[in-house]
Amino acid sequence: MAKGSDRQLSILPKDTVIISASPSPGNEKSIGRVVDYLYKLGAEVVHSDKRVNVSGHGSQEELMFMLNLMKPRHFVPIQGEFRMQFAHAELALTTGVHRERIHMLDNGDVLQLQGKNATKASKVPAGNVLIDGLGIGDVGNIVLRDRRLLSKDGILVVVVTLNKKTNAFVSGPDIISRGFVYVRESEELLEEAKKKVTDTLNECMSENVNEWSSLKSNVREVLSRFLYDKTKRRPMILPIIMEV
Repeated sequence: MAKGSDRQLSILPKDTVIISASPSPGNEKSIGRVVDYLYKLGAEVVHSDKRVNVSGHGSQEELMFMLNLMKPRHFVPIQGEFRMQFAHAELALTTGVHRERIHMLDNGDVLQLQGKNATKASKVPAGNVLIDGLGIGDVGNIVLRDRRLLSKDGILVVVVTLNKKTNAFVSGPDIISRGFVYVRESEELLEEAKKKVTDTLNECMSENVNEWSSLKSNVREVLSRFLYDKTKRRPMILPIIMEV
């Protein structure tokens, strides 16, 4: 409705919109945006008003009433931030629950119950399940880190062809840039980068370092340091070394 895309309802100037909910942590931005849209449409907006909003969570007195009614042997505060759970645990203490029987758990923690005893056991996987296209849960932190890096600073591909028998360059180094710098305006930078790659590989060859992984690692390290000094950016660097 705020964006004017609802098929049945339209917000007209002088309409009154009452938002009877409090922003939850992390949602303040999106709720603020909705309120802005409503004002742009000319609506009068009532929001963050305690007269029209009652919390869905129990108050301190209600929580204490439940604790006194149930008289739990073990107590696990749940829901909310850690500070809220801690405050709930302190309430339980005032109603007579022993401190060693109050269990503060993180997401994934397992509380093992055995007879009258309860102990914190192992952890189970917990957190967001990422859906990417047709794959569910197959995109992990490393893939997301790479995507973040690519979106922020771009990618630089270094292609070199070497003759291992003679330790000589057959072709390259060629540098391909995507999302890092505009090639036509950064020819001097890229030429200097090529020289750094050439010098690094020559140095490795002279020291008989000819393992591909070592060559790539050295090229990546030297180039990353050089580019950060020049541009204050850290593009993803992919060295490709071919052998003939």
